Amino acid sequence: MIAIIDYGVGNLFSVEKAFARFADDVKLTSAINDIKQADKLVLPGVGEFGACMGNFMASGLMDTVLERIKAGVPLFGICVGLQILFEGSEESPEAEGLGIFKGMVKRIVAPGLKIPHMGWNSVEFSQPSLPLFDNLSENPYVYFVHSYHAVPEDKSIVAATTQYGEALTAAVARDNVMATQFHPEKSGDVGLQLIKNFVDWKCE
Repeated sequence: MIAIIDYGVGNLFSVEKAFARFADDVKLTSAINDIKQADKLVLPGVGEFGACMGNFMASGLMDTVLERIKAGVPLFGICVGLQILFEGSEESPEAEGLGIFKGMVKRIVAPGLKIPHMGWNSVEFSQPSLPLFDNLSENPYVYFVHSYHAVPEDKSIVAATTQYGEALTAAVARDNVMATQFHPEKSGDVGLQLIKNFVDWKCE
């Protein structure tokens, strides 16, 4: 089963619909038992970093999700679901992130450009052999909506970048945890291929 974690934030139904195109066992859930039994986890997120973390903590699901990640269950974070994998964010200095990755989420610096970074932009793969990117062309266009981006301490976890005033982290990956700042469920055929790749991915 692929469990899409419902902790009260995120464009959950469009995410569920996109994943259900490639798997019969997709479940949008806020039940701890579902998360314990899931073969793969999806962590969506939209809105403010602090609100997402507050909802996640209040949901009672956070510790179980962290245990499953530690056990090697593949997890795919989307948008703020990527950001909360880090230690914290300039957007919500009072809120601690999950700390799975070291580093902070910082406001985009893009003089002369509108913030948020919203719309289609191309990405460059830093980990082109990552199974998540199988059957994708070089520099595909995907859909972004964000004002902040992750700045990892360990640059080797950056899986893709995009340019908007500065180089922005577009995706991260290490071991069984991967995440995109962009929205694959809104990114047309490219996003659907990426979702299919995660559904098909065999984590070793």
